[in-house]
Amino acid sequence: MPNIKYFRLFSNDNERSKVVEEKVRDKLVKNSFIEDKNNYDLAIAIGGDGSFLRMVKQTNFNSDVLYVGINAGTLGFAQEVSIDDIDDFIEELKNGSYKVDSIGVQKTKVIKEKSDSNFYSLNEIVIRQEDLNTILLDVYIEDSMLESFVGDGLLIATSFGSTAYNLSHGGSIVYNTFHTLQITPIAPLNNKSYRNLLNSVILPENKKVTLVPKRSKDILITIDGENKVYKDALEVQTYVNDKRIKCLRRKDYNFSKKINEKFLK
Repeated sequence: MPNIKYFRLFSNDNERSKVVEEKVRDKLVKNSFIEDKNNYDLAIAIGGDGSFLRMVKQTNFNSDVLYVGINAGTLGFAQEVSIDDIDDFIEELKNGSYKVDSIGVQKTKVIKEKSDSNFYSLNEIVIRQEDLNTILLDVYIEDSMLESFVGDGLLIATSFGSTAYNLSHGGSIVYNTFHTLQITPIAPLNNKSYRNLLNSVILPENKKVTLVPKRSKDILITIDGENKVYKDALEVQTYVNDKRIKCLRRKDYNFSKKINEKFLK
């Protein structure tokens, strides 16, 4: 396992997270780990799942560091360590008795009439009409048309994001070490005039999804929870290719167990 010596903390701006942040910093330093905000082996998010996403984005989806979260929020599915287990977690860091998962990162290009925009996401993107009216999108996988979608929007989720917003729209849970994309419809229309897929479609890595707006080219894209309007969008291309981040897992990490604990108990 990678030798961890330097760490950086990323904390939510609330009282509980700040208290946990000071506790974690003190324990790490007392165990001979060094805090360094510029050169670090381990990035630690303290808060809920949103804090983990912000940390990864703030560090530009860095493939050279290990990412881990300490749950000081509510659900905390992306957060690996509970507050009660901080001491055990630090012992595992010292002993190197942890796991590392390679997680696929979603890359998206928005092609506009005068320029292109590129960005990464860890969980998902959601495409809607700017005015939130019904959107019409031609959906292609590689060069083959899947459907002409009509509805509130389309959610394109990674495996890592399958348990997030995707799940609330009836999408499937995918083991987060698979590097898939999942196309999940949001309120698709089905009547005499329009026929749409009602279920998710899961794709392997490197399969590009292209979305072509038909009614209006002014669209709203939600990128890991952050909204951005794109005017005059000709098409949106998104896929998971060879870019990865590394997530640190505790030695007893089990994906099935985590699903049971977070969603069923």
